[in-house]
Amino acid sequence: MSNSKKPVSKPSLPAETHQMVTEPDQSLTTNHGLVIADNQNSLKAGERGPSLLEDFVLREKITHFDHERIPERIVHARGSGAHGYFQVYKSQSDITKAAFLQDPKVKTEVFVRFSTVAGGAGSGDLPRDVRGFAVKFYTSEGNYDLVGNNIPVFFIQDAIKFPDLVHSVKMEPDRGFPQAASAHDTFWDFATLTPESMHMLMWVMSDRAIPRSLRMIEGFGVHTFRMINAAGESRFVKFHWRPKLGAASVVWDEAVKINGADPDFHRRDLWEAIDKGDFPEWELGLQVFDQATADSLDFDILDATKLIPEEIIPLRIVGKLVLNRNPDNFFAETEQVAFLPTNIVPGIDFSNDPLLQGRLFSYQDTQLSRLGGPNFHQIPVNRPRCPMHNFQRDGLRQMDVPKGRVNYEPNSLDSGAPRENPARGFVSHPEPMDGIKLRQRSATFADHYSQARMFFRSMTSPEQTHIASALAFELGKVETKAIRERMLAHLLIIDPSLHKTVANALGMQTKDESIKAAIDPRDVALSPSLSLIAKAPVTLAGRKVGVLVTDGFDSSLLTALRTALQDEAAALCLIAPKVGGAKDSSGQLVEADFALSAAPSVFFDAVAILASEAGANDLATQAAAVDWVSDAFAHLKVIGHVAGAAPLLKRAGVGTDSGLVPIPGEQAIASFVEAAKKGRLWQREPSLRRPG
Repeated sequence: MSNSKKPVSKPSLPAETHQMVTEPDQSLTTNHGLVIADNQNSLKAGERGPSLLEDFVLREKITHFDHERIPERIVHARGSGAHGYFQVYKSQSDITKAAFLQDPKVKTEVFVRFSTVAGGAGSGDLPRDVRGFAVKFYTSEGNYDLVGNNIPVFFIQDAIKFPDLVHSVKMEPDRGFPQAASAHDTFWDFATLTPESMHMLMWVMSDRAIPRSLRMIEGFGVHTFRMINAAGESRFVKFHWRPKLGAASVVWDEAVKINGADPDFHRRDLWEAIDKGDFPEWELGLQVFDQATADSLDFDILDATKLIPEEIIPLRIVGKLVLNRNPDNFFAETEQVAFLPTNIVPGIDFSNDPLLQGRLFSYQDTQLSRLGGPNFHQIPVNRPRCPMHNFQRDGLRQMDVPKGRVNYEPNSLDSGAPRENPARGFVSHPEPMDGIKLRQRSATFADHYSQARMFFRSMTSPEQTHIASALAFELGKVETKAIRERMLAHLLIIDPSLHKTVANALGMQTKDESIKAAIDPRDVALSPSLSLIAKAPVTLAGRKVGVLVTDGFDSSLLTALRTALQDEAAALCLIAPKVGGAKDSSGQLVEADFALSAAPSVFFDAVAILASEAGANDLATQAAAVDWVSDAFAHLKVIGHVAGAAPLLKRAGVGTDSGLVPIPGEQAIASFVEAAKKGRLWQREPSLRRPG
């Protein structure tokens, strides 16, 4: 089974993808002065073949990039981790011989690390950014690392462009800002000169880039991989993680305010959920397909800027991932864990995706710098749980004490020394290779706009508005007019209505048609499964409801509300003007979880106000209380309230709609809970905000 693809006529690449020079002193060179002829493509065996170790340009560029930060990760620096297990539902022997996917009675230990990508370790949790979703399986056959993101596609098609991408999105080198933000000239300069990034840009400008919780993100392996069964039969596979709680996001104004009020919001949320036994859970889904199916698709499965819609190849749900233990030490585990795409097990193999091929080199290389040498696999969080035997010796930070005279193979001096095992060992899939050695992008990678259009048009109306708003905000921070115009030209190709909305928000009525698509975009079938709102579950499970009380509140109503939320597996957080709490109508002091000033409504998924009339009148004079209510309304949340809360609601300018739920007594709590389970009131949004 080869990674074949039907021949496609080769289009010319857009001019923006190459900035060629003729003057010798402007020529791009290696660190040793050799002029580089092609900085866009890694050296491969054929257009769709694997990348070659011989590619010294790729290796020099990636090696230098890998070692630019010591000791912090260059990307994915800010992370949160947890221990847990993976359990397959039934044997997957028809598609793979991987041992951890065979026995439903076996729980395979895992360590999972979530992360932001662009910011440093000290940045906040809620920038507009991709989230890393990396899983280390400690299997009986060795460690298997599935190193992915919460978005199924990526900005670039070839790993040789990764240093350029990250340099562009990081802090601008002359000024050292902005931190953890893509809203600046260098990123959009690179992106608009790289048409292949257009699909990913739609995702990053969407709600996916500002998740509500790490417990509520999807995960993807991004690349196409292989699975091989015991008979040697190979199939292609795409990996998906689906959260039990459903995927959810915040709105942009919330993200900004959460970063200010609690920059550890995601980290704290994950830790507290596990600490109280509310264990996050995901299901592993696979898209499995053969070569014939791959050839029938209208895009190349080796192109990491493309996805396979679930409407074409549905998910095969195979098992569950449960996180049930927080780290004992953040540095020793979350900071020192090292994920390597090269950590695979028999039954799983790589494809020739040129982005993946570069990652196979880069991750191992960067750990040598971060973790101080070649023995980082001996750190407890990285050490395999199965036996480990080889002849690798010494090196910086050697923590084992290898014994014996023999440290080579073959040998005749130690009959008990480890030997290769063809029967059980990993064997690469014997894929035929036939191609000339070249630096060239396959013509099957050249459609940069069809899936960007598909993604945008598959969104609900609120989500489309959010994408337009994000683009208007980001481009509004770009100082160079030509860059803004270039992006608007791309948007005109992706979707004219999106272009018009963003152009209007920017006050730039451009009709620039200078960007020419290498392949004209096609109107492909939409994929409703890509929308978060369209598939949002009706639930409060794992959510938090903030309840604001004042002196004189009805304690029986609070008790009934707490019970109702517990029944829905939701948490209640009690908020009072002061952290010491408030006295109920009988004069009994009830302690609060938070003071009002320390718990803005952006922390909660829904809110309720159980204030006495006197308490509400007092709160109506306090800016923090007014903001607490007005923000909840502006962020489209359900607001439950007693009659006494009227002065505060009026002062906050809260309008009447189905999301404003009176709670006159215990019988009405069910109505509040049912409304809150439906999530945000998107129909409220058009009257509150618009792009720009």
